[in-house]
Amino acid sequence: MAITSDSLTTICGHCERDIPILNMQLHYAHCSRNLQKCSICGDIVPIKHADEHFKGSHAPIDCSLCSETIEREYWSLHQGEKCPKRIVTCDFCEFPLPATDLLEHQEVCGNRTELCHICNKYIRLRELNQHEFYCEAYSKVIAESSVSRNEAVVERDEGARRRQTNSLSEEAVHRRNASDSSGEGGHRRGGRSSPNTRIIYTIAITGIAVLIGSFFLSRRG
Repeated sequence: MAITSDSLTTICGHCERDIPILNMQLHYAHCSRNLQKCSICGDIVPIKHADEHFKGSHAPIDCSLCSETIEREYWSLHQGEKCPKRIVTCDFCEFPLPATDLLEHQEVCGNRTELCHICNKYIRLRELNQHEFYCEAYSKVIAESSVSRNEAVVERDEGARRRQTNSLSEEAVHRRNASDSSGEGGHRRGGRSSPNTRIIYTIAITGIAVLIGSFFLSRRG
């Protein structure tokens, strides 16, 4: 046994704990007779519980499902991922079954079809998730394209209506201008003598000429 710098205690060579020097002989006699150091983890355990400690902390475990003996350090991995008899659920129907039967079950179950709520087509279950992802993305593209087309049609119709309105406005202006020009011409024509008036003037002038002629002839005779 070794003496520590503190002259009042010393280290037990069996359990490696600090023990008061005055109690060392009594402690060592009891310690060496009743305690044991675990060769795996180094813990000091009572000799009468050594087997229990080994079984509970270090002994391999017999799997109750597959009857395989597993080292304790790998037990959690075996339970969660490796045991062929562990209970798992089907990815498609969530039915619980042993892992060894999963592949065959899902081969059949995954070929069942289900209606896609987006495109209303029946799709195999093994392809449904991927189908719905792309189907939804495609539907969004189609919807956005449809909105763009509708906006283009509305813009085109509005442009056509504006052009038609402008054309009608220009036509109305031309008609008004033509009407104004016709009115002014009518006024100008209205200022000239009518055909009947010219005939009356002609007859009157002819009559005066005949009278003047008759007058000169009568004086010569």
